[in-house]
Amino acid sequence: MSRASRILVVEDEYVLALHLEEELLARGVTVLGPFAALADVQATLEAGDRPDAAILDVNLAGTYVFPVAERLRQLGVPFLFASGYDRTVLPPHFADVPLCTKPVDVEKALRALGL
Repeated sequence: MSRASRILVVEDEYVLALHLEEELLARGVTVLGPFAALADVQATLEAGDRPDAAILDVNLAGTYVFPVAERLRQLGVPFLFASGYDRTVLPPHFADVPLCTKPVDVEKALRALGL
């Protein structure tokens, strides 16, 4: 994939979401979102708007993002988790998914996503 990829951004902290969006746009990435609510992300995916990759905040206002991660995995879309938590909050079946600490280092995230 190239830097012209479409990346889904799921982040409920406004300042972090804005920073992530700006950093991705500056690198030629098309940003889907940022989304702060699980239902909005799910509706976008179900409408057929498929990203090339995704950056997912683990916890959206007390709701875990794992249903979206499951859907992305079904679609074959690479993703990573962004969190202030450590890996122990992730279900075992996501042990292979990259985890970036917040605030996300965009270059590291893009490398982890293979972009």
